[in-house]
Amino acid sequence: MPKMKEFTVTIEDKPGALGKCFLALAERGVNILAFQSFVEEGESLARLVVDDPAGAKAVLGDLRMIFEQTQVAAVRVAHRPGELGRAAARLGEKQINIDYSYCGLEPGSTQALLVFGVDDLTKAANLLDELATEAAQ
Repeated sequence: MPKMKEFTVTIEDKPGALGKCFLALAERGVNILAFQSFVEEGESLARLVVDDPAGAKAVLGDLRMIFEQTQVAAVRVAHRPGELGRAAARLGEKQINIDYSYCGLEPGSTQALLVFGVDDLTKAANLLDELATEAAQ
């Protein structure tokens, strides 16, 4: 699971716009596993990882939303102090720059889902996979 698809969606920066988008995904049965949103240059940008990328793509297309899909490095870790720090430090030790990060939680799981937008996806994914394997032992 070290690589996942992420959607970056441009949403109007007005009350209710983010909720409308997220409810449309929910109505189609698409579950948001992790997300972050922020306002940049008068537009709201939301980054999200979902359980059904094809369904999300269809919903966003139906809503005529501007979005792009990219790959991100992700890892499931125990939900306890220090796990995010260990993952970020591991990437830094190998000179992988983190452009952004956020986290979420999958349904029925006690593990946090950490998501990293990085400058070296393959290297980051391999390191995070190693981290998850070490933690499981």
